[in-house]
Amino acid sequence: MVGLTSVLADWAIAADKLPNILIIYADDLGYGDLSAYNENCAYETPHLDQLAAEGIRFTDAHSPSTICSPSRYGLMSGQCVFRTGRRLTAFEGASGPSYLRPDDLTIAEMLQQAGYKTAIFGKWHLGLTWYGSDGKQLRGGFKDVTEIDYELSTPLIDGPNNQGFDESFVTPNCPTTDPLYLYIENGMVPVPANQRHKRDTLPNPGGKWRWDNDEGWKAPGYKFVDADILFFDKTREFLDRHVEEAPDQPFFAVVSTQIAHAPVLPADQYSGSTQAGARGDFVCELDSLTGDLLNHLKELGVDDNTLVIFNSDNGPETMHTVWMREDHQHDAAGGWRGMKRDAWEGGHRVPMMMKWSGRISPGRVSDQLINTTDIFKTLAAVANVDLPEDVALDSFNMLPELLGQIPEGESIRPHMITQSFRGEFQLRVGDWKYLDHAGSGGNNYNDRTLQPYAKKEPEPNFPGQLYNLKQDPMETNNLYEQEAEKRKEMQALLKSIVE
Repeated sequence: MVGLTSVLADWAIAADKLPNILIIYADDLGYGDLSAYNENCAYETPHLDQLAAEGIRFTDAHSPSTICSPSRYGLMSGQCVFRTGRRLTAFEGASGPSYLRPDDLTIAEMLQQAGYKTAIFGKWHLGLTWYGSDGKQLRGGFKDVTEIDYELSTPLIDGPNNQGFDESFVTPNCPTTDPLYLYIENGMVPVPANQRHKRDTLPNPGGKWRWDNDEGWKAPGYKFVDADILFFDKTREFLDRHVEEAPDQPFFAVVSTQIAHAPVLPADQYSGSTQAGARGDFVCELDSLTGDLLNHLKELGVDDNTLVIFNSDNGPETMHTVWMREDHQHDAAGGWRGMKRDAWEGGHRVPMMMKWSGRISPGRVSDQLINTTDIFKTLAAVANVDLPEDVALDSFNMLPELLGQIPEGESIRPHMITQSFRGEFQLRVGDWKYLDHAGSGGNNYNDRTLQPYAKKEPEPNFPGQLYNLKQDPMETNNLYEQEAEKRKEMQALLKSIVE
């Protein structure tokens, strides 16, 4: 990259004080779910729109996977899950171990070593090691939850506090979807799950939005409806304590939300706050909580030296996308083909915004190709950390783009890999996108619910797909045979990266 060395040298000279870093990591929030991204949004998200206005908004940002656990691995490691040698999955019940191996350098460990106080609050969902009373590791499933020996299992050997976080308050899986329903605080379980949860104890706004709340075991006092209020409260408590006790030490905090994952359970004070039903209310709750947290940074006097990153783990949930289109003429996927689990753009093109006063010029809109994995090397550059060559292999340093030093139209990334629900690969090179499989890679579009969103004409019988996104952003014209030379070139590149 021409000029990259001088850009980073200039940054190092200017960086007399390391910035605080705050990541707000949303769940199943689609490209079209914020009014800053969607002019036809069925509601307004003023606080997140303000975040975009005060910094940079990316229009070609992607998650490393089209489901949550592998994407979280990408955030924490700067890598795609295929590098673990394990299958792609979303952890449920007492399943594990963590995708993060003991010898992986995590983003939290990297910043911890650079002098940061590190903390995470909310959804963990990277897999955890739980043991039964016989001392054997439990391998997942909802039945295994009843066999957990909490004394043997804690402190957890692969929880956040073993992965570089000084403080943590998390749920093991999706906070309101998958039992085990309990809290893990600094590797310990204060209250074990010893009560049965029944989904009919939860509100069901609109008669359907309680969908995907699995019954199972929960801890007494566990919060479903107020999950994100709790996570944001815990974050503010950490910030208050840290700024008071160690004002000269930078912090790295991650808030990993439940919103907008199923089930849709807006807190009482947000219920009915929009004209876009329960999910509209839910997203506006996230907007409001984010606005409150950003205002809290100002109240603490640390806003001017805090890099704020807002991102989502994948595209919008399937039924959410369908219901929002049918009921409220709202396209959570933002006009892209596909949705959560799919390899098409709607499955992994996500909102991403960053704000950093005095460093990122306000009001910028960037079409730089960027992935959640890139946060790792970008923050390493921000913190002046030299990384080993074998760390964060799917991450690229975007600091020059944040500082406005990259010429328009010049890509930092030579390529980008994503993985869909079945672990299949997609490869981007410039405007070209190759899918190393037929079909969606995720959802079944022969299903009656999704048939209206399937292509009207039959797909050609090719083993893969090739699209030019500049000419065909909706991925409707498969050029697999027509552009055979380009396809073979991308197949060879994919093979060289993966193998």
